[in-house]
Amino acid sequence: MNAVNQSRIELKSPREINLLRQAGRLAAGILMDLERQVAVGMTTHDIDVLAARMMRENGARPAFLNYRGYPATVCTSINEEVVHGIPGSRRLNDGDILSLDIGIFLNDYCGDTATTFAVGRTRAAQAERLMKAGKEALQASVDAMVLGNRLGDVSHAMQAVVEKYGYHVVREYGGHGIGRAMHEEPHVSCFGTPGTGIRLMEGMVLALEVMANAGTAEIIMKENGWTVVTADGSPSVHYEKMVVVTGKGPEILTPHDY
Repeated sequence: MNAVNQSRIELKSPREINLLRQAGRLAAGILMDLERQVAVGMTTHDIDVLAARMMRENGARPAFLNYRGYPATVCTSINEEVVHGIPGSRRLNDGDILSLDIGIFLNDYCGDTATTFAVGRTRAAQAERLMKAGKEALQASVDAMVLGNRLGDVSHAMQAVVEKYGYHVVREYGGHGIGRAMHEEPHVSCFGTPGTGIRLMEGMVLALEVMANAGTAEIIMKENGWTVVTADGSPSVHYEKMVVVTGKGPEILTPHDY
């Protein structure tokens, strides 16, 4: 785990948590609507256009568009693409697995969430098992976000589940703190050692992200400078939810059924 200065982590007030809850719920709602509308034959650009319209109609603005030069509203990563797939002319085929990652700003607070699902009617056994591992890993990391635990406990929880299934977590990317900015301290790795890292405190809001590859953990950056793919061409999944640490346990701010 990278060393993090605990004083740099911004604990959110009840008012801020409520604003993040509103942004998170809208982001989750848009993500679920997109999943319902995705169909075989659509291009990833079609999905981007839909997402932009949904955000606009709900009074939100896209968090990804033009962020560090990113050219689209959402990230659409297919099969071997791990994260940051740029929407374009690629068409969805029956049996593809699609990772959708969306971010919005609502009332100046960010909502950020992602899911992976199969397109069409074909369900490859390997893809189904990989998606199951990713979902369980994310839930395990959510369950670990309790007062008194450390960041290493959260990261280890997701790693342990993925590796139990015989898969590998991506080590170069991970989750992050979130608030008025999309990326805040701390970085949340997909791997970690229990009992290490900063201690979780009430009001800490994290966007937990699980990225799991069916094959090697090694990844490659494509020439566009954004899209990350598995080095061996194996499928990958990506799940993300925003979670706040409370005195009553973790609260998911982006509630959706993956």
